[in-house]
Amino acid sequence: MIRYIRHAAAFCLLLLVALLANAARVQVFEADELNGNPANRRTTIDRYDQPRGDILVGDESVTGSKDTGEQLAFERTYRHGPLYAPVTGYASQTYGTSLLENAEDDILSGTAPILAPLPLWGDVTHSRQPGGNVVTTVDDAVQRAAYEGLGGRRGAVAALDPATGRILALVSSPSYDPGVLSGTGSSVTDAWARLNRSAARPMLNRAIRQTYPPGSTFKIVTAAAALDAGVVKDPDAETDTPSPYVLPGTSTTLPDEARGCERASLAEAIRVSCNTVMAHLGVQVGLEGMLDAVGRFGYNDDGLDIPSRVARSNFDRDMSDDQLAQSSIGQFDTTATPLQMAMVASAVANGGELRRPHLVDRVTNAAGGTVRRGDGDSHRRAMEPATADRLQRMMVDVVENGTGTNAAIDGVRVGGKTGTAQHGVDNSGSPYAWFISWAQDPDSGRPAVAVAVVVEDASAHRADISGGGSAAPIARAVMEAALDG
Repeated sequence: MIRYIRHAAAFCLLLLVALLANAARVQVFEADELNGNPANRRTTIDRYDQPRGDILVGDESVTGSKDTGEQLAFERTYRHGPLYAPVTGYASQTYGTSLLENAEDDILSGTAPILAPLPLWGDVTHSRQPGGNVVTTVDDAVQRAAYEGLGGRRGAVAALDPATGRILALVSSPSYDPGVLSGTGSSVTDAWARLNRSAARPMLNRAIRQTYPPGSTFKIVTAAAALDAGVVKDPDAETDTPSPYVLPGTSTTLPDEARGCERASLAEAIRVSCNTVMAHLGVQVGLEGMLDAVGRFGYNDDGLDIPSRVARSNFDRDMSDDQLAQSSIGQFDTTATPLQMAMVASAVANGGELRRPHLVDRVTNAAGGTVRRGDGDSHRRAMEPATADRLQRMMVDVVENGTGTNAAIDGVRVGGKTGTAQHGVDNSGSPYAWFISWAQDPDSGRPAVAVAVVVEDASAHRADISGGGSAAPIARAVMEAALDG
């Protein structure tokens, strides 16, 4: 009898060991797979069972959370949604996250290890901390000036503090309210379909995700390359460039819209925006020299994030001389984001040093304690200080005496460069209007802001666009807001 009891006990013990082994297999070895299984609703329910941390502009939160009383309890809300959508992105229970909501999701959702009171606390307790907050570098007044300046027209504005790389404004127009995507149900799916069908593409962040031919604003990069390489030693000396200019190896002539470009100096070519001089200088610098120069400004960089990913600005690595000539005036395959062109203006204003652009000032826990600072490290030296000084004077001349007079601010040293970018089949599309600029704080003598503006649907004659008619007034309003801050 005792022998049977022992056998039964041994069998029960074996069953218990098997049960424990299976539990360990499920809870330890297969935990990640089960957690990631789309059929597992527990992870999704847990994600929305507490309020999400907030994104702040200055001291004001531009996001919030509301308790819906549903199974997915807390839903994202947005204050001034269209104004800040290019900064925040959306956090949707149906479609996931984008932009800053995506890049800082672990902080905002409370899953980031740095939010835990002790190391490995979350691994041991399997608990989640209250969502942390993300404090941005954006200046509300500068953001509003850019948004109102575009006035719903298709385009974008990026503004930087040249001395720190802080992004002061990031605007894309037309915009949308990310709050319409926050929850679930037919209203959300209908809004998603409507936004994605729209020909205006309101969900496209034109400031960092859309690239455009930069047109004549790129001539600042070519000028920096020519000065650094010693191709131009005296910016005020005549060049040997004819007008029109025959593209190397072809019978195609490149004309000038401006007058007085025959043998014009570099300074004059920047002031009135001569295509011929700048195209010829690009060829003289050569492909290798131009690639080195554009790389220092941030072109051809696939790894730039702010922390949202920024689209790559392009300058082709393999070109014939005639293609290089066109690329050197911001045409052919040369493309840039508005943020990239703000970086160009920023480097000139900051004495040749390009600070890495960043959108996050600091990250805090729910109680407001700082757990991480933003990335303000130096990015790279874009040009020699002497080159930057010469370009500053040339860009000031553009605003005071050239094509950028609409950007002038009384009592303030302002530098700028207009641009008109041709696009479409045989350049049949309406030209994009560009303006890049910087303003110096008259009280401190340091650069206060660098700005890039692009207007896609500029309803103006080309002469008005090249004179800064569409984009320069927007840049001026943004610079004024930054100077008043």
